[in-house]
Amino acid sequence: MLVKLSSAALKQTHGYEYAVRFALGGLVTVAAGLIGSHFGVAIGGLFLALPAIFCASATLIESHERRAKEKAGLSGRRRGQQAAALDAAGAGLGSIGLAAFAAAFYVVVSASITGAFVSAVLAWALVSVSAWWLRRKLRTTSDHAGAEHGVRSARG
Repeated sequence: MLVKLSSAALKQTHGYEYAVRFALGGLVTVAAGLIGSHFGVAIGGLFLALPAIFCASATLIESHERRAKEKAGLSGRRRGQQAAALDAAGAGLGSIGLAAFAAAFYVVVSASITGAFVSAVLAWALVSVSAWWLRRKLRTTSDHAGAEHGVRSARG
């Protein structure tokens, strides 16, 4: 699946779906704050790092893909699950980049706050793009290896 930007998705999303996203995101943030006030900021920060919007967006992505397939007269259940799984994989790769951001910021912040932000953003971009490229490369390699042995991939 090719990643692309499309404004058409904004037209497909209903107002209540945005409300669900904001409500779930807000609830996760409040929960992280409560955990932080009870157990300390270090533990609360771990929970705050949860991509709050991911919970709602995964269900909405699944719902949009399923509806699009059903509109065409097909069962969209499997397609919706695959789209949500792809979004989850992207969130996981982004989390690796977020760890690189935190590490770079921590190392450089004592010398320069501006330098810390610049180095952290560069580290995040480099690690996230590298993780995405590596996942794509490994997936392509495993698909070719499976085809050579007569094994059909679950993705294809």
